[in-house]
Amino acid sequence: MDLTFVIEKFALVTILFAISLVIAMYSTYAERKVAAFLQDRLGPDRAGIFGLLQPLADGVKMFMKEEIVPTNANKWLFMIGPGLAMLCACIGTAVIPWGQDIVIGGRTIALQVTDINVGVLYLFGVVSLGVYGVMIGGWASNNKYSLLSAIRAASQNISYEIAMGLSIIALLLVTNTMSLKEIVAQQHGWHWNVFYQPLGFIIFLICAFAETNRAPFDLPECETELIGGYHTEYSSMKLGFYLFAEYINMFVSSAVMATLYFGGYNYPGMDWVAIHIGGNLAPIIGTLVLFVKIFAFIFFFMWVRWTIPRFRYDQLMGLGWRGLIPFAIANIIITGLVIAIKNF
Repeated sequence: MDLTFVIEKFALVTILFAISLVIAMYSTYAERKVAAFLQDRLGPDRAGIFGLLQPLADGVKMFMKEEIVPTNANKWLFMIGPGLAMLCACIGTAVIPWGQDIVIGGRTIALQVTDINVGVLYLFGVVSLGVYGVMIGGWASNNKYSLLSAIRAASQNISYEIAMGLSIIALLLVTNTMSLKEIVAQQHGWHWNVFYQPLGFIIFLICAFAETNRAPFDLPECETELIGGYHTEYSSMKLGFYLFAEYINMFVSSAVMATLYFGGYNYPGMDWVAIHIGGNLAPIIGTLVLFVKIFAFIFFFMWVRWTIPRFRYDQLMGLGWRGLIPFAIANIIITGLVIAIKNF
């Protein structure tokens, strides 16, 4: 392994981390603007032009607020919880292909931190670990509302991960690979997986809302019942880490859905651009196209939050176990039968 390769990967990781933080920061601004638009209001418009400096003002406020640790809290776990939530949110970007390879100075650079042949399993492992940050923070707070929120988060995570995993099994039957780079390569042009797995995509989308604790599946943060949920006792940047982790999870979930079902960085006319213009323009346009798809999903997350009311907890669990899981199993059976008939 040469030093140049290490520097390339370190630079890519640094850039992805910075992009994740910036998108999370301005997602808070976009959330308030989308809510204002849907409710016929203006939203933030004081800090900077059109309120664009509002996220920076909120960040400074978080840093300046007093750090409070409850007297009877488990202090070490109380600190580890938000850090673990933030870590698990960020490391999901490692296996996502952000664009085709580019050539700089005669050296081919992959716009992906690592391409492992079990990339889908890696993502599910990261998703599974993410809930531990919520559980640890809720338990360590020594607050009954935070503890109840942690229990809800764990139950919700287990319930919807099953349906999400089953929806991915049907996709793997179609693609015959778990490498995200190969899955994207198979969706060249308009051969997007959403056209072959529409039911699987809908199930995955609903589960993504539940996994990221977004409305109408935000029962772990239900302020009408649990004050603030698992971060009730948190303040300053510990609270900021939890809030940032939620928006980074939304960004990563959007990137995963765009990668698995909507062609990733593929766009119509990519071959024409590569042949007639050449150079690195086609991969750069592909990366921009991927981010457009991601931002469209993020907008959809926000639109749903300010449109659909929150489920009751029994409705949430019923949808996961009695609704999505049977549909996901049926989707696997139908997909398997179609593939068997085609290969007969």
